[in-house]
Amino acid sequence: MKLKYLFVLIALISFVSFTGCKSGNKGENKSEKSEKVTEKTVETTPPNTLTPEEKKEGWVLLFDGKTPNGWRGYNKDHFPSGWEVVDGTLHCKGSGRGEAGGQEGGDIIYDKKFKNFDLKLEWKISEGGNSGIFYLARETDKPIWATAPEMQVLDNERHPDAKLGKDGNRQAGSLYDLIPAKPQNAKPAGQWNQVEIIVYRGTVVHKMNGETVLEYHLWTPEWDSLVAHSKFPKYNPDWAKVAEEGYFGLQDHGDDVWYRNIKIKEL
Repeated sequence: MKLKYLFVLIALISFVSFTGCKSGNKGENKSEKSEKVTEKTVETTPPNTLTPEEKKEGWVLLFDGKTPNGWRGYNKDHFPSGWEVVDGTLHCKGSGRGEAGGQEGGDIIYDKKFKNFDLKLEWKISEGGNSGIFYLARETDKPIWATAPEMQVLDNERHPDAKLGKDGNRQAGSLYDLIPAKPQNAKPAGQWNQVEIIVYRGTVVHKMNGETVLEYHLWTPEWDSLVAHSKFPKYNPDWAKVAEEGYFGLQDHGDDVWYRNIKIKEL
């Protein structure tokens, strides 16, 4: 009789173990299915569009991804042929000659002045490329860079400018030739970088790829001293007197560069 009870006990243990394993496997399958469903349901906002939340907050697109509407050349009344709209981007067609240029190009500006604002956009640079994002610019008989602050756009790995200036203040995200971007978190050539420039009553913030990389204050003694020790005064003695309201511009430095998702919220 004892042997009979032993066989029954073994059979019962085996049955419980088998059903437990099956139950565990089903739990894993449900988890895997749940992860797959979650992956499928995650949606990203298409380039050059605004979410309903952004519209409510007051964001406005400066580029529709299809036309150059609203854009023109600096000191020009038309959109230059050295730029084009392609694959949902504003593309500066590189001449291969750097600043010497080639076909009709030149810097472009959005044809409206802004004062206090939050500006967001994305840029992608070619290998060895150089460009820049200007703000609070004025149209004068001087080049745009002689009138406005510039967030540098650069291939840090290949372009010589990355090693010039002081303490990396000519690398991507920096206030060109004045304040270095720290941390230096620019992505390599060919990859998209997300940037944000906030201007409010003289306070300026540069953000790149989700991090604040610098902050400064216009029209202060510290600002005047900073500019005085840069290269700008020899080109424009009044460079430090940045306008309170100005244009937003993109630089043609002779290299291929792409911009998209350009949007602004006035503060």
